[in-house]
Amino acid sequence: MVVPAGVAPGVAPGGVSGIEAQQRLAQRLQRLAEDGLEPRDYAIPPDALARTDPAGYAAALRHAAVAALADLLHGRVRELPNRPDIRRETASLPLAPWVAELAAAPEPAVVIERAALLPPGAAPLKRALAAARARVAAGGWPVVPPMPGIEALEPGMADAERVPALRARLAAVDPALAAAAPEDPLVYDEALVAAVQRFQAGEGLEPDGRIGRMTFAALNRPAEVAVRQLRVALDMRRATAPPGADRRIEVNIPWQRLQVIEAGRVALEMAVIVGKPARPTPVMRVRLTSVMFNPPWGVPERNAREDLLPKFRANPRAMMEKGFRVYGFADGQRVELDPLAIDWRSVQKDRFPYLIRQDAGDANALGRIKFVIPNGEDIFMHDTPDRGLFRRAERAFSSGCIRLEKPMELLGIALQGTPGWDRARVEQVLAGRQTAVMTVGRSIPVRLHYTTVTIEGGEVRIRPDLYGLDEAYARALDAPRLPRLAELRTH
Repeated sequence: MVVPAGVAPGVAPGGVSGIEAQQRLAQRLQRLAEDGLEPRDYAIPPDALARTDPAGYAAALRHAAVAALADLLHGRVRELPNRPDIRRETASLPLAPWVAELAAAPEPAVVIERAALLPPGAAPLKRALAAARARVAAGGWPVVPPMPGIEALEPGMADAERVPALRARLAAVDPALAAAAPEDPLVYDEALVAAVQRFQAGEGLEPDGRIGRMTFAALNRPAEVAVRQLRVALDMRRATAPPGADRRIEVNIPWQRLQVIEAGRVALEMAVIVGKPARPTPVMRVRLTSVMFNPPWGVPERNAREDLLPKFRANPRAMMEKGFRVYGFADGQRVELDPLAIDWRSVQKDRFPYLIRQDAGDANALGRIKFVIPNGEDIFMHDTPDRGLFRRAERAFSSGCIRLEKPMELLGIALQGTPGWDRARVEQVLAGRQTAVMTVGRSIPVRLHYTTVTIEGGEVRIRPDLYGLDEAYARALDAPRLPRLAELRTH
């Protein structure tokens, strides 16, 4: 950079002190891509302007720095209109003190750097982003070809096309595999199986070493997708609100996992089943207020139309045996109907005239326990008779509610501080088959959140963007930037 004419060393116009400090600030702003932002959004002035218009250069540099500072502190995306499914939970973080520090700092680039590292986990996320960008620049990951007609690549199998490609793909991220010399490079050997298992565990997949449809998809996920998700993760974590109470329930929707946090540690963890993409589980903050034992199921209209109508058409008697009841209306009163007397073939989905209810029992879709978290979307957590689904790595099967792998363990948490209830009474109530409700003594905060990128043991883990919310957020992240009111007040 050329020192502007008429500006003494150590003094720069516009409040940025030091010509060299200006240069370092401009260089730091040019590296905003490492923070998940795009330098082009900040109108960073060219070096040539410092030569022709020193005062204008300094003012433009300050303007760019304030804009970048605002986004590093608060997030590039503050809200997404008409997208209640994408929600940022932010804390108050005033911009003005940071702007004052930026103006007074002998090294304003240091202020920018400090703001960039404020988000929880910023350092490992930035390293992962740099690695993903480097992989994109290198042409992406080696492709592992699928296996038409074969369900999975099993340990011990030989494949001249896929095994070398698999080895190359994983050696790029697994030093232990990269250092291992295979006896036969065409055989899916023990070292490669171990590397696949490590990869599967990191992806939240069942670490069984079998390479089926989901593992193939994870291996071949474009590196550009990781860049996108990491940029979103960094922005979402800016000015993030505190996690909440010392005792709380966290449900990570894309990871399909529930954790109970007590005093900063994980007291209970389990797999959950979440909403399918067509019926997504919504993000929300609620409270667990009560537990219902032996719950009946009042079937939502959409479930009745889309899920149960085909089953009633196929075999209404079997539905009756599972405890389903059908109700119509006569003279404004609800009347129970005989499912065998209804011509189900003539019932149309878009004009479904019935209410359906399933009695409590072993076949009930809610299982034996329902955890009530009052909200406006009729979402709750519950047991399920379909226990085998928890063995699957991908568990987006529900209509939005949360099915629990370990309902009795979560009940144990809810029993704490609930007078008049203990395990013995619970077992007695469950055995009695009558519906009963327990009010939780101390309601427990529950957060359903959509977080695809997590950090575990210092390692960054990325799950697929189950509902496409990261993709939508990324579009907002790349939309044209408009100045914020707080920035305008600093000029």
